[in-house]
Amino acid sequence: MAQKKLGSQTVSFQNPPSILSTASIVGPKEGEGPLKDYFDLIIQDDSWGEDSWEKCESKLQIEAVRMAISSAKIVESQIDYLLAGDLLNQIIASSFSARQLQMPFLGLYGACSTMTESLSIGSMLIDGGYADKIVCATSSHFSTAERQYRFPLEHGNQRPLTSQWTVTGAGASVLSSSGGPPYITHVTTGKVIDPGIKDANNMGAAMAPAASDVIVQHFKDTGFKPTDYDLIITGDLASLGKEIAEDLIAQEGYNVSSVYSDCGIEIFDNEKQDTHAGGSGCGCSAVVFNGYIFKQLKQKKLNKVLLISTGALLSPTSTQQGESIPGIAHAVTISNKLD
Repeated sequence: MAQKKLGSQTVSFQNPPSILSTASIVGPKEGEGPLKDYFDLIIQDDSWGEDSWEKCESKLQIEAVRMAISSAKIVESQIDYLLAGDLLNQIIASSFSARQLQMPFLGLYGACSTMTESLSIGSMLIDGGYADKIVCATSSHFSTAERQYRFPLEHGNQRPLTSQWTVTGAGASVLSSSGGPPYITHVTTGKVIDPGIKDANNMGAAMAPAASDVIVQHFKDTGFKPTDYDLIITGDLASLGKEIAEDLIAQEGYNVSSVYSDCGIEIFDNEKQDTHAGGSGCGCSAVVFNGYIFKQLKQKKLNKVLLISTGALLSPTSTQQGESIPGIAHAVTISNKLD
């Protein structure tokens, strides 16, 4: 019998994991945005001294993991598992970072939902007694994602207003079986929802139904209300997707407008930085959470947050075959108090 299960999709932890520390590294464009003061490191160029953007992305992840571990005042040998993923084919940014880090590694792919996927699985491993210390990490890079999913940068194509700017950055969290707040208290695992969108430049619309579905299910499973949270924040729906998700949630009887935001809106000044709809990518929710939100929780400016990373499950192959873009989202409750 699943004793820790609430409703159909949610887990409530008996021994909620503590988030000991986090780290966030971003690129130059992200470092010029509204959250620049909350990131641990801003690199000065998109290659960071590497021969390719893909190598740069892997380096971002390696350094974010090491910074988070150092901040937790522990050593790498104390880490039981590294849970990480990214957007690249065969998650090579994560696999190659794990090659260098030499920690027991579970590679994950949830597209841009990977940050909360890793936090979810890491929390389950710790609450289940299978680990004491876990690192959850993810990354993305504007240049690697653009040439994989859309057009080579050399093409110089015009981006439609529905398009989003993939965040260059990496975030990492150290979870522990002991420690103080904030804690991960609940996890709601999402379903794959496909609204039939086929435009790879309209990610917000493709992911919004999955986000709204998991948020509504979270409320139903837990009995929580929107007002129980100081902040409900999706990963990278940006301005268009956020509006769609908010409307879909309202249709189910929940008004989240007073506490709802999106990482893709928060990370850039869309008008000044010409990011159109806003930010996206695995790194979007990763750096906003591990940078801005975690610091707000530690300072008690926020006390209870629902983080929902959102992912578009497309590939170049599926796009070329005319497939639609399914979406996925996972929700994690992070609180300074144990409910």
